[in-house]
Formats: sequence, structure tokens, C-alpha cells
Amino acid sequence: MTDKHLSTQFDAELSDICTRVLEMGGIAESQVAQAIYALTNFNGEIASQVLAREEQVNQLEIVIDRDLSSIIARRQPTARDLRLLIAVSKTIANLERVGDEAARIARTVQRLLNAGVSSRLRLPVGDLEFESELAIRQLRKALDAFARLDVESALDVLKHDDQIDREFEGLMRKLITYMMEDPRTISASIDLIFVAKSIERVGDHAKNLAEGIIYIVKGTDVRHNPLEAVESMVR
Repeated sequence: MTDKHLSTQFDAELSDICTRVLEMGGIAESQVAQAIYALTNFNGEIASQVLAREEQVNQLEIVIDRDLSSIIARRQPTARDLRLLIAVSKTIANLERVGDEAARIARTVQRLLNAGVSSRLRLPVGDLEFESELAIRQLRKALDAFARLDVESALDVLKHDDQIDREFEGLMRKLITYMMEDPRTISASIDLIFVAKSIERVGDHAKNLAEGIIYIVKGTDVRHNPLEAVESMVR
């Protein structure tokens, strides 16, 4: 078998892996959007659908992880190819956790419904929806950057990460005010605090994906560095 043929096979295997990562990312993104829809509309059926898809994300992680191990053992990749496979391993772990956060939100919806909480109770659900839109946008942008291995788009994800943090902090203050003004909202507000934290974590996972893209392309580990330092490291 010629070196060219081996190289073509290897490229095809890498392409297949990346395609499945994007498929996994699309499912995880959809889960988050559906979970928030279930919350804002108090829809138990949609919440159940989110939980049903959790296993699909888990299985994709297992299959991709297995194929990564096989490729590394057979091909013994180096340089950028090896960085890609390492980053893919971390990417699918982050996407699996995004699915976990979506499932956590869906279970919260079910708990609220079982407790008899309805949309008539005064709660800042709209603020949660806005926070989730920011997180989903970040995740989508990170996945698009992964598909194109685009460092500039990855940097853009990092630049907007603090927006979600600010929304989370503002929502915490608002929920505390709600609980102080109306004790009936205490239990539901505590649940919403955990939902807000799950959404913030989705943003964190998007940030992790963006850092992985920079590692693939530049070979530089930019984790735990301020944005200004990251920009300097990749220029």
C-alpha cells in the first residue's frame, strides 16, 4: 500500500471523526435550546424529549473516543494531526457535559411541574432565556470555528465569554430580590439558580472548545490566560 493511499485513508478517518463531533455538537446545542424552551413554556413533554436524547450524546462520545484510540494506535500521528485528535477528545468530553447540563435543566422543569409551579408565578424566566441565547450562540460559534479550524472565530468566542458571566451575576441578584419579596418563590427560585449555573457552564464549555481550536492550529495551550495574553500568543 502506497504512502499516498495511507495518507488519503488517514485524512478520510480524520474527516469522519470531525463530522461526528459536529453531529454531537448539533445534538447538544439542540438539547440546550429545547430544555430552555421547556422551562419558559413549562412543557413537560419537551423536557422528556431532552432527557431521551441524552443517551444519544453519551453513545456518540463513547464511539468517537473508541475510534480516536484506534486511530492513534494504528496511525501514530504527529504534530498537527496529533493535536487535532487530542483536542477532539477534549471537545467531545465538553459536549457530553453540555448534554448533561441540558438534561439537568430538563429535570428541573419536571420537578417544577410536579411541584405545581406554573408560569403564573412571578419569576425571571425571560432573563434565563436571554442568558441561554448567549450561551447557545457561543456554542454554535465554537462549533463553526471547529468545523473551519478558524482561530479568529475561536478568539471571538473568548472575547464574549464574560457576557454570560455578567448575565449570571445579574440574574442571581434578581432571584435573591424575588425570594425576599415573595417567600412563595423561594423553592422555584433556588431551582432557577441551578438552571442559571447550568447555562453558565454551557458557556464555559464553549470557551473550552475555542481554546482547543487554538491549540490545534497554533500548537499553543492558551488555557488560564487573560484574553490580552491569548491574543498576543496567537498573533
